[in-house]
Amino acid sequence: MEIEKIILIQPAHQGRILGKAAGSPYTLMRLASMVPSDIPVEIWDENLGPLNYARLNPRTLVGISSMTVTIEGAQKIATRVRQQGSKVVVGGVHATLVPDEITPWADVVVVGEAYRTWLRIIQDFASEKLQPLYKDIEWASLDTLAPITDRVIQHVDEHRHYWTPSLEITRGCPRNCTFCTAVRVSGKIMRHRPVEQIVEEIERRQLKRFFLTDDNLGLNFHTDPAYIEKVFRALEPLPLRSWTTQTELIVAQYPDLMDLARRAHMDKFFIGFESINPDNRRDLGGKTKGQVADVKRVVRAIHARGMNVVGLFVFGFDHDTTDVFQTTWDFIRATEFDGVSVTVLTPFPGTPQREQLIAQNRLLPNVPWHHYDTAHVTFRPALMTAEQLRAGYDWLCRQVYSPRQIATRGMRTLGRYPLSQARAKAFSSFSTDIGYRNAYALRYR
Repeated sequence: MEIEKIILIQPAHQGRILGKAAGSPYTLMRLASMVPSDIPVEIWDENLGPLNYARLNPRTLVGISSMTVTIEGAQKIATRVRQQGSKVVVGGVHATLVPDEITPWADVVVVGEAYRTWLRIIQDFASEKLQPLYKDIEWASLDTLAPITDRVIQHVDEHRHYWTPSLEITRGCPRNCTFCTAVRVSGKIMRHRPVEQIVEEIERRQLKRFFLTDDNLGLNFHTDPAYIEKVFRALEPLPLRSWTTQTELIVAQYPDLMDLARRAHMDKFFIGFESINPDNRRDLGGKTKGQVADVKRVVRAIHARGMNVVGLFVFGFDHDTTDVFQTTWDFIRATEFDGVSVTVLTPFPGTPQREQLIAQNRLLPNVPWHHYDTAHVTFRPALMTAEQLRAGYDWLCRQVYSPRQIATRGMRTLGRYPLSQARAKAFSSFSTDIGYRNAYALRYR
């Protein structure tokens, strides 16, 4: 069968924010770039608007990539797609972790990263020999990733449609936090992209700012400082305005690399504190060790280099009591973060956290997957009720994301920079908090 076109779909989550979607569909851009050049390929992002199902037919292959929070939306899309006679391939984090849940409503389920299986799926579709399940259980080297093609860059037009382009430099994280899906999806071994490939992609996509999708770039400061130094030195001469990444406190142990990070146009670190309660250390891969005493020093060190810090906190661990909300709020105010993320512990499929809660019969019944957005309570905590966790989280969000507090953090951040940089820093100073406030507000839609 001759393939008429391939359509890759991203289900809606937050939709448009002031006319644009939050982040570009980076995974789909990579998969679209692997499609042979003689086959038309399109990316449909439901966040940008309704999907045109009338354009589908039996010679169209449709791929859907979905997280847990959007998997119900993915199922609705798949049903509509199959009604048009098209075959549906479903992959992504949720399909990788619980493939058996997807098989009743998809023609094909993809487990793993698909870099080894995607071309075979296309070939099998053309020869009408599609299999119901394709597994890529070995994590591919990032050395051989297909570059994002010019036709995909032009088609997505990310500068027009998205607030923040996404980029990847490393993949994987050895921390193995009990609640995190990263190690289950991307592996414990840090994989690195060739530096020349990173620079080439930034230049062809004409990126001026971006967010790294890396699970924990900062851990590479410790595991492979030579690679990180090479990355930073390669980014320094590029005409970048800013970029951001997820990391942990360990970066402060490498002042020379932090200096290079700023010269490489790094704007801010998203640091996963998760919990200020040291009793929760077992669930956090050791990240809480010594952090409370060191945080202020680390934040000041990062500020002194002209970069910002966003603190990430999670609530509902087994050693959390109702006191954790006030204690964390006091900690946030005293530490002078530039932005704050507060979320509810969410037992995603495939994690030890979820397995433990199932064994203890602590999952709340009949919770839909779209409530697995880190803003809804989906289980019974150990030392408080589900309602106390919900109420405490709501109270903290009202404190953290009040217009006054957002303005206070933003103005304090701007005050550290000369007036000549104020305009460039203004978006960065306020956008993170506003984005997290919007994510929290999703639970009331």
